[in-house]
Amino acid sequence: MEVIMKKLTAFFGFVFLLLVLFGTISACRRDKVSGTKRAAFVFTDSAGREVELPSPIRRIAPCGSLAQMYLIPLAPDLLCAITSSYKGGEVEFLPSAPASLPAIGQFYGQATFNPEEVAKINPDVIIDIGETKNNIANDMDEISAMTGVPVIHINADLRSTPEAFRTLGRLLGREEKGEELALFCEKILFRAERIMNQVGTGKKSVLYCMGSNGLNVLARNSYHSEIIDWMTDNLAVVDNPSSRGSGNESNMEQLFLWNPEVIFFSPGSVYASVKNDPVWKEFRAIRGGTYYEVPQGPYNWLGTPPSVNRYLGILWMGATLYPQYADYDLYAETREYYRLFYGYDLSRERFNSLIANSR
Repeated sequence: MEVIMKKLTAFFGFVFLLLVLFGTISACRRDKVSGTKRAAFVFTDSAGREVELPSPIRRIAPCGSLAQMYLIPLAPDLLCAITSSYKGGEVEFLPSAPASLPAIGQFYGQATFNPEEVAKINPDVIIDIGETKNNIANDMDEISAMTGVPVIHINADLRSTPEAFRTLGRLLGREEKGEELALFCEKILFRAERIMNQVGTGKKSVLYCMGSNGLNVLARNSYHSEIIDWMTDNLAVVDNPSSRGSGNESNMEQLFLWNPEVIFFSPGSVYASVKNDPVWKEFRAIRGGTYYEVPQGPYNWLGTPPSVNRYLGILWMGATLYPQYADYDLYAETREYYRLFYGYDLSRERFNSLIANSR
């Protein structure tokens, strides 16, 4: 009996040891899993694609400049790449942290996207924000196939920008900030609606002239002209509006035929020289002094590229074209925008320098 009991004791001791070892191995596996993998969730993007993403999202690469301009106000700390190096005028205003990140180019527009660099950086997700093109689903799938990274698209035109911020806020765990940005955009849209209802059929006729000679125009019904078409009578009607920020080529004869009440010149165009130019000074806008250089800092306020900067353009156009209806302090509203979107305290002096050629 004693021998049997010893054998049973040894057997149960062996079984217990196995259980302890198994429990330890299981715990180690659980620790390893929790340390290297995260929970996943399925996100349905604006293209109707169901994409599996890690939770929480910790590393984001923007698909293009529009996406980057949406992500910087909401989650600059989650960016692991930027589309291109900051330009001189951007450095002053934008959060400093993303400036040192690797540049990966952009998929649309200039088509400088570098999938090899993206794969090396290995973000959790690539986010595209902007116009929902007809082939957007195929484009997103193509980017994912090239990089091995999940890609999502979030629609964001002028009217849907508030909802885009709310969607991003939920996606990235930044609901409070997303809601703050959304409410600001809604406030600007509501105010502009009120102004344009008062303006009625009395919209100012406008041309937006660009390029080194001022002969490119931002045509009506182009993606970039959305706020100009809304708040002005954009005279630049052409057969095939360009989808590029450089606009459509025109000529002086055509500009004279349009002969608008107001001319906007893009930053770096011919604003400074038109007053003394024998041809330009024949335009009624130049003669009457109703021509302006579009403010820029960190981006062009009228939306090239057409992202969140357009809300500054709405504020500026309302105060410039229809001051009798614009019942707000442009500086106060602009300062609030810079605080919300860039964390930048815009002084009155800096504001005055930004709009020096624009009022």
